[in-house]
Amino acid sequence: MDDATPRSRLETMLAELDRSIAILKGEHPGREASAADAGTNLTDSDRVEAALTSMERHRAAVLAALARLDEGSYGRCAGCGKPVPEGRLEARPDAARCVPCQARHDRAMR
Repeated sequence: MDDATPRSRLETMLAELDRSIAILKGEHPGREASAADAGTNLTDSDRVEAALTSMERHRAAVLAALARLDEGSYGRCAGCGKPVPEGRLEARPDAARCVPCQARHDRAMR
């Protein structure tokens, strides 16, 4: 597998995530609110925090994929060691596992 294409896609994903995280952090500094807006702001704050958590988790996965590229293990399943299908890597360049191993991993994490 050619490393240039996945590296380019992963670096683009990382830049987009960094930009989105910076925007969310910049748009939602701790600000004072009136009592009437307290419920709305709490909901907005919860939504922003959930989005940031998700983006930071995705960012970590992209960084891990870049590290796998550097060490030569990109495209090998972290679960079974077999090649991750190229279609999966095209859809999810940061995928560390084949679909069956990812499903097992997700069930174990619940």
